[in-house]
Amino acid sequence: METKRQIHSSLKVLLVSDIEKAKKFYADILGCEVTDWWAIRDGFSGLAIKLLQASDPKEVRPNPPAAGEKQGVDLYCYIEDWNSLDELYHEFKEKGAQIAIKPWVDENNGPWKEFAVKDLDGYCIAFGGTDGF
Repeated sequence: METKRQIHSSLKVLLVSDIEKAKKFYADILGCEVTDWWAIRDGFSGLAIKLLQASDPKEVRPNPPAAGEKQGVDLYCYIEDWNSLDELYHEFKEKGAQIAIKPWVDENNGPWKEFAVKDLDGYCIAFGGTDGF
């Protein structure tokens, strides 16, 4: 018996220190459609975030690095090919995004290519994938 697909997508919820500045960043720098509830790019199965105003800036806590890593990651976006990945990197860089991890290739896994940006609160959003394999 075939199992019915029940979950279409998921999204990350981020507490931010200044909701209006966060909305502007996600719209202007990351190219998201921003509403009172969401920041999305390429639909809810693409980059999808719910931004919420923190009651205290101390509540904004990006992930620390994992064991053996230099940079924590709060959200990971899978990209289907390296041309799209490179286009995103250049778009974000041209718009002034803070690059947390410059593009690099892990030859042992895939090979896998990725980069990451940080938002205004220090949340790290990584983008990566194989080259259409």
